[in-house]
Amino acid sequence: MHKNTPRRAFLQKTLLATGGLSLLSTQSVSALTKSSPIEGYNPFTEEKTDLRTNVFGKHLVVTGKVYDSSGKLPLKNTLVEVWHLTPGSKKYRHRGKMYTDAQGRYRFVTDLPEKDASLTAKVNFKVSHGDSEQFTSLLLGAKDAYIRCDHWEKNNRLGDKLFPSSSSFLNTRTIQFNISI
Repeated sequence: MHKNTPRRAFLQKTLLATGGLSLLSTQSVSALTKSSPIEGYNPFTEEKTDLRTNVFGKHLVVTGKVYDSSGKLPLKNTLVEVWHLTPGSKKYRHRGKMYTDAQGRYRFVTDLPEKDASLTAKVNFKVSHGDSEQFTSLLLGAKDAYIRCDHWEKNNRLGDKLFPSSSSFLNTRTIQFNISI
């Protein structure tokens, strides 16, 4: 006589495996998608420094350095993630990430961001080095760039290097924006 237990055992093991995979997937996703204090953050952004969608539009070049918590030593291999509203849209489709070089420098070029509900164009940043991470935003006025109050509070040890500097030539604005973490 032949037993039917192999089929029953197969079904039980399949059920256990499926349940385990769904639990593992849920934990993995929740670990990778930490909440962000700034809307539009996506941890699955690809590594790129040219976020432009149109080479003939108005562009923004952002350069800067990432410093340690003392504000004196530049940090190499620091992850800098950026995102902003797409021009003419209320969606966050302009995203990129890059690593600082040996002197702690980063640079990216993008289209000029759309203004958000507060009528301010801004570029959002997440900077990560080791166990430290910081979220901040660079606010864009008509001719100048500004920082948020919380950015000043967290980075005031940078002194004169803290405040963004801005210049324009033809259709491109260039902003120097330093951060300490």
